[in-house]
Amino acid sequence: MDRVYPTLGGWTVEEFRAQLTTFPEGQICIEDDGKVIAAAQSLIVDYDKFGDRHTYHQITGEGLITTHDPKGNTLYGLDIFVDPDYRGLRLGRRLYDARKELCYRLNLKRIIAGGRIPGYAEHAHKMTPSKYIELVKDKELSDHVLGFQLANDFHVRRVLKGYLKGDAASKEYATLLEWSNMDYEEPHTNPTINRGIVRVGIVQWQMRSVKSVEEFLDQVEFFVDAMAGYNVDFVLFPEFFNAPLMALRTDESPETAIRTVAAHTETLVEKIGQFAVRYNVNIIAGSMPEYYDNTLYNASYLCRRDGTKDSQKKLHITPDEEAYWGMHGGDKLCVFETDVGRIGILVCYDVEYPELPRLLADQGVDILFVPYWTDTKNSYLRVRRCAQARAIENECYVAIAGSVGTLPRVENMDIQYSQAAVFSPSDFAFPHDATIAEATPNTEMTLVADLDISLLKELRERGSVRNLRSRRNDLYSLRWKGDKEDFVVVSG
Repeated sequence: MDRVYPTLGGWTVEEFRAQLTTFPEGQICIEDDGKVIAAAQSLIVDYDKFGDRHTYHQITGEGLITTHDPKGNTLYGLDIFVDPDYRGLRLGRRLYDARKELCYRLNLKRIIAGGRIPGYAEHAHKMTPSKYIELVKDKELSDHVLGFQLANDFHVRRVLKGYLKGDAASKEYATLLEWSNMDYEEPHTNPTINRGIVRVGIVQWQMRSVKSVEEFLDQVEFFVDAMAGYNVDFVLFPEFFNAPLMALRTDESPETAIRTVAAHTETLVEKIGQFAVRYNVNIIAGSMPEYYDNTLYNASYLCRRDGTKDSQKKLHITPDEEAYWGMHGGDKLCVFETDVGRIGILVCYDVEYPELPRLLADQGVDILFVPYWTDTKNSYLRVRRCAQARAIENECYVAIAGSVGTLPRVENMDIQYSQAAVFSPSDFAFPHDATIAEATPNTEMTLVADLDISLLKELRERGSVRNLRSRRNDLYSLRWKGDKEDFVVVSG
């Protein structure tokens, strides 16, 4: 804090201790190997007691947050800062998002904060604070604090005079900022503790020749960056989307080429995991060949935006995968915990077996992601029709992603057919054809879709038909026959 605010200085140990003791949930930090590199502090207030004409020290209790009121309806932003050595990693946005999630979870009406305008001092001789704020909004002037807050969906309610004593860069003026919780429910109702909307981004990937692993990763990062610009929670890539690397060695047989590509998988997963953190998005890295203990697998990788990674191996191997590459199926089925709920991942052929999605649905999975690779339309339709069936019978959303284009001189991966899509259950609350979004066939493009999880809950309770609830468990059942530890819920 002393480095971020050289003229104002940081909090004292006493103040930090008071904040952590009084309202630990509101004090959020980001660490790098145990070192705090960014933090956001806040408190809850009964805003009517203070109103719009308050000073920083009044509403924050001189930093000791003695004004904190657990029964209040407003989350007040105390401070936020990022170590200068770690800027450019979007850590400030992560902290703002964490505050918003806290606001959702505690069913608070809004977030209020007093924002410094450190660029105002050099313009104070020729314009009012209101005019300065207007020009920043219009992009005519730049203010790194106010610009960042506006980009994070805050709006300016009014100008505060004498807000923070000693803030010469702002001439002691500040913006009174507000962000509204649209899911807020009055206390007499049952509050909603989850946001409910999950935004997914799907990449219909163009297979194209590359000259190096670095060039391939540049293409991946391009799409991650583009999807992050739409604030998606997930980016889904297709099965074997790293197949272009097989063309780097055209002199190799198919079984040798795919093992050569498998040697890059660990590096690719590490790099894509870094993209997930940098762009604040959960990435389902399609699938890639994985080789160890002299056994070749087809594995999909979940790279969470908190830096953790997990994988789901393809369980059912197609005849071609076995004949051309000697590939083996995995033995483990996972339910993945994410920051926006439970998901499942099934690679291509696996979605054609209804037992697996049903096992996942019984563990509370709301979204099933299916990266696939198909070469012909009839092959694609097997995946699509089965994915649609899984959405209906398990009352969940299913997102599928494939690749398009050609890969000359890559045996068994030379042509592709795809039409990525997102499917829903079939009832009145959902699209009439149970298809939320779909791509143009055989064209490189992306899809972005908002999935309302609350509609699934409503369907399961009051739907026209209720597939999960109406099962005749007195007549039949489904169980996992593998090792108990191989059907697991995996936390981040």
